[in-house]
Amino acid sequence: MTESSVPRIDTSRPHPARVYDWWLGGKDNYPVDEELARSILAVDGTVRRGARANRRFMIRAVRDSAESGIRQFLDIGTGIPTEPNLHQVAQGVAAEARVVYADNDPIVLRHAQALLHSSPEGSTQYVHADVRDRDALLERAAESLDFTRPVALSLVALTHYLDDSGYALVREYMARLAPGSRLILSQVTPDLSPEAIEKAANAFRRSGTPFHPRSMAEFARFFEGLELLGPGLIPVSGWRPDPEDVALQAEGIVPVYAGVATKP
Repeated sequence: MTESSVPRIDTSRPHPARVYDWWLGGKDNYPVDEELARSILAVDGTVRRGARANRRFMIRAVRDSAESGIRQFLDIGTGIPTEPNLHQVAQGVAAEARVVYADNDPIVLRHAQALLHSSPEGSTQYVHADVRDRDALLERAAESLDFTRPVALSLVALTHYLDDSGYALVREYMARLAPGSRLILSQVTPDLSPEAIEKAANAFRRSGTPFHPRSMAEFARFFEGLELLGPGLIPVSGWRPDPEDVALQAEGIVPVYAGVATKP
């Protein structure tokens, strides 16, 4: 993709990737993103823990997928690069792993071009696309990935920005992937902190960003027809935790569910 074909960065309204970057302590955000990030932090003190927990869940789920033999990864809703990035985790296990990132924020593209360097044996590519543009996104991803072989599809901290059409969208993505592929998801839930999550959701919506927290039963619908891996659907820090994740759990709740499943 050429620089001229990428939309200009819109600094007049917040973008989830840049809000998330602010919560993680990054510098690649604008005043409008910081304003929303601070307003949500004021009503939901868990968001920074949640951002860190989501990153660590991605690391564990990708590492487990690579150790289980998957060599292809499609990460949609990538966000601004924050080490360790997904390809570093996957290629740290298998240098030949192939990774495609996708996001709809032009600032992510700029950083991806500068920072996301593959191992010599593998491949790391970036697609500027929205998750809802399924066919175009998959067409671009197919330039690097072989969809006749298993792919791990990562939608970490993305589905709460999708309305109920997201269920069909995720099913359609998985339908295009080979048996043995995996679905890696995390999702904000009102179950664990209902008052704070409702306030945070309202702040997102007032900013023009749709936001859809889901209950455990609603989250489980994304995995219909797939085989959940243990320990099943669980608060994000509890999914096959490393010692650092156990320490994070001691800091307090993170109102985010996570799960990984395999396509039969």
